[in-house]
Amino acid sequence: MAKLGKRLKAANAAYDKNKLHSVEEAVKIIKDNAKVKFDETIDIAINLGVDPRHADQMVRGVCNLPNGTGRSVRVAVFARDAKADEARAAGADVVGAEDLMKQIQDGDMPFERVIATPDMMPLVGRLGKILGPKGMMPNPKVGTVTMDVAKAVSDSKGGAVEFRVEKAGLIHAGIGKASFTEAKLAENLNAFLAAIQKARPTGAKGVFMRKITVSSTMGPGVKVDLAAVSS
Repeated sequence: MAKLGKRLKAANAAYDKNKLHSVEEAVKIIKDNAKVKFDETIDIAINLGVDPRHADQMVRGVCNLPNGTGRSVRVAVFARDAKADEARAAGADVVGAEDLMKQIQDGDMPFERVIATPDMMPLVGRLGKILGPKGMMPNPKVGTVTMDVAKAVSDSKGGAVEFRVEKAGLIHAGIGKASFTEAKLAENLNAFLAAIQKARPTGAKGVFMRKITVSSTMGPGVKVDLAAVSS
């Protein structure tokens, strides 16, 4: 704990926590202070001026990060016949129908994302109480209910990040790894912010993005200047 305390103390002293930074400055600070022995995830947290309890203020979507997430995502696909073959060829980790439903009901879920063809949704719908709380229920709005399962699997493996605003108006996601170059992290961060802006709901009034903070897994948060981001 002493080492952790010293490292965090040094990180906090390395920059002004109250200052607002450009995306490029924030990424540099985060990388400079990511000094633990594992490859830390770079996270973004965005406070939005919405109340997701109202349907016209819900923010949800998917962002295909240009440089990937830096982590391997395991994907399950509900599909039959030719579509099942397409999913396997694209690199899906688990493919099935009733057998996959039973596997999930038995608690065997060695994957982080679930994709389904539209005809499989009546079957998948029976798993709502299991997949829903885990944020894995397929949804056409984020491209996980589709006939193009090959593209969906490829996107998931290549850097697609789903986002959904939480009750307090907060969105958070991993947008890369500390081992990424500053340029790649900045590109991913800008792409994610652009995706959030594009997903702005009709019911959002006034300032949409109210606060943006970037951090590494073990590092302190760095505030991003909202003036550099269209709101």
